[in-house]
Amino acid sequence: MGHLLSPGTCLLLCLLARITAATSDAEKTPDYWNEGARRKLESALALQPGQKQAQRAKNIILFIGDGMGLSTMSAARIYKGQLAGSSGEESLLAMETFPHVALAKTYTIDRQVPDSAGTGTAYLCGVKTNAKTLGLSGAADYGKCRTTFGNEVDSILHRARLMGKSVGIVTTTRVQHASPGAAYAHSVSRSWYADANMPKEALRDGCKDIAYQLVHNTDINVILGGGRMYMTPKRTPDPEYPEDPAQNGTRKDGVDLIAEWLRAKQGARYVWDKKGLDAVEDDSVSHLMGLFEPKDMKYELNRNTSTDPSIVEMTEKAIRILRRNPNGFFLFVEGGRIDHGHHSGRAKQALMETVMLDRAVARAGELTSLSDTLTVVTADHSHVFTFGGNTLRGTSIFGLAPKKAKDKRAYTSILYGNGPGYSIRDGGRPAASLPAAEDKDYRQQAAVPLDTETHSGEDVMVLAQGPMAHLFHGVQEQHYIAHAMAYAACIEPYAARPQCGTARRASSHSPQCSPKPLLTLLALCVAVYMVGG
Repeated sequence: MGHLLSPGTCLLLCLLARITAATSDAEKTPDYWNEGARRKLESALALQPGQKQAQRAKNIILFIGDGMGLSTMSAARIYKGQLAGSSGEESLLAMETFPHVALAKTYTIDRQVPDSAGTGTAYLCGVKTNAKTLGLSGAADYGKCRTTFGNEVDSILHRARLMGKSVGIVTTTRVQHASPGAAYAHSVSRSWYADANMPKEALRDGCKDIAYQLVHNTDINVILGGGRMYMTPKRTPDPEYPEDPAQNGTRKDGVDLIAEWLRAKQGARYVWDKKGLDAVEDDSVSHLMGLFEPKDMKYELNRNTSTDPSIVEMTEKAIRILRRNPNGFFLFVEGGRIDHGHHSGRAKQALMETVMLDRAVARAGELTSLSDTLTVVTADHSHVFTFGGNTLRGTSIFGLAPKKAKDKRAYTSILYGNGPGYSIRDGGRPAASLPAAEDKDYRQQAAVPLDTETHSGEDVMVLAQGPMAHLFHGVQEQHYIAHAMAYAACIEPYAARPQCGTARRASSHSPQCSPKPLLTLLALCVAVYMVGG
């Protein structure tokens, strides 16, 4: 028989269980995360007391490499150098020149290894939440429409717009995807791109699809990416692929959201190809929507450079339009297909997308000033991607390890922990070979067979330059990023802090990132009291 626990041990375990449960419940409230971030901000400011009075940022640019873990950054650095003709290892990404560096912990309330919806809500809204949900606190349950209402949290992009700044979204995915969606939407499912993607019960209960919210929730000045089909009525031919019914509009409500958006915005323009984007004069529009594919934009290595703009070109156009606002701007830029390349096990696609994001970072630096623009580069999560094998200096990042494996077969330096690259032939794995491994669509081998490669749970890099960039230091919770950016630019809830002058406060009727008044400390105290009483 096992040993019985003493009464004192049992009491202690019960107390700990109660406190743990109380903490778990507290995590579902925005106040838990907001108060924690405020304490971290005060600690960061205390490291350099004189910086409390430092100049604040007029503009903020947040670059997200979706799935851009540290191993991806390192491999992309080598690839960038090798594209330029060097051995690669000594190369440097533009983002790596930023002077301030931190690490962000990416878990969500319910997952050790996160998805892009939960992480997007963290770094944009300043609140950790459940996986697969957008712009909601942890009190909302995935897929349950009725839990949306009263649990909305607003992004820094939304709050920046309320304070008079211009705001924009640039992405290589569809603009209704998880990462950009967290900037404007409140949805218990990241997959509700259009009403056609929603269950009837959710529609009856009053929930709106993400494309609808893109047009109605926030007055966004610049929207550039993919996602045309979710904006137009069912069977509406796509302008680029009119003969392909699979690319037609999908909306069941019969609403043309593009036309609706154009009617509502004075001085607005809509374009759907590079020619149209290039024709837009920076000083002639107040609002620009560019949707360049029915779903996600094409990988850079597959892109038609005459018809489809690059992430660099979209970023430049957005900055040129947004910077006209004397109150400043907030711009969200996502290299979203880094993630897709990894999920498909195609490392070359992922690394080229990373190089292109870095080129956008470099171009943004040329178009803005360090004195008034805070630029932050980070990732939402990482992937089970690695490179090793004792490769020699100057070896192609997509090349082979110098020695064969124990099975007497060659293998590539790049490997995945799981994914579609798993293969068994003739009782063993196939040998890797060149030049096949250099092909853009080559799938590197994986240890575990899965249809889609998965995210990983390690911390991700945060790099920053510009006003108040020193706030990004150490190891932080991911939601801290939104708070540090808001503090740096005097955006609610930090508009009344020193050096913020007469910055306009957000409308009092607008829901902020703390819709519930419960304080974390109170929740914990009540839990302890209940145990003791």
